[in-house]
Amino acid sequence: MTDIDGLLAAYDEQMRGAPPNPPAGVTYEWDGSLLRIVGQFRGFVSCPRDAGVSGAELDRLIARQRDYFAARGEAVEWKTRGHDRPTDLTDRLRAAGFVAEEQESVLIGRADEMAAEPLLPDGVALRQVTADADMRRIAAMESSVWGQDWSRLGDDLIARVSAAPEEIAVMVAEADGEVVSAAWLVFRAGTEFAGLWGGSTLSAWRGRGIYRALVAARASLASARGVRFLQVDASDDSAPVLRRLGFCSVTTTTPYVWSPPGP
Repeated sequence: MTDIDGLLAAYDEQMRGAPPNPPAGVTYEWDGSLLRIVGQFRGFVSCPRDAGVSGAELDRLIARQRDYFAARGEAVEWKTRGHDRPTDLTDRLRAAGFVAEEQESVLIGRADEMAAEPLLPDGVALRQVTADADMRRIAAMESSVWGQDWSRLGDDLIARVSAAPEEIAVMVAEADGEVVSAAWLVFRAGTEFAGLWGGSTLSAWRGRGIYRALVAARASLASARGVRFLQVDASDDSAPVLRRLGFCSVTTTTPYVWSPPGP
């Protein structure tokens, strides 16, 4: 039987602090137990499982983050989890002007159980990439998938690879020279975890096993590095696939975003 409580405790302890080696231009700041990340396309805030304050003191903590990024003219995301304390945290975020985005499931699986030879459809190949041009191609694919400008993703991946190439492995699935899907594995030094990110696929190539192949390939890389657990913030589309592969849901995560007023 899977020890969900044990997995959740390990996640809380190991995955909610500051990642090592920020990209150029990104800084980490602390406000008590709260982590504030500055210098990305929007600000980012994460708390431990228990914020350690409540009531009016919590309201002041929230307002400080909002006002900090308001002074910079930037939006800010406060990443919440479904088991966070105090239980009225999200109510107080909404009262401060934060708006909930789509909820995702936090899934954890064992890297060695997910590692396998990728099974790909005919004409598709996987390749690990590091070149700036490939990161731009990934961003263009994501822009096509989502119908939005995702060029910032290319900038982010380039900065991550430049800052700490040993901490990220970026993979593309290609057909006839076109990037049809992409995903990356983010190692977390000093922990038992690595994170699976990305996985968006062009519509014409969905339902053909490419997402599962990217999971298997990244799990193999993680297992070879001695990583014990893989963690995913999964959408409603991805979560069923991952559960069938053996991942377990341990909690949910919801971004709460404050944005500066429009002109």
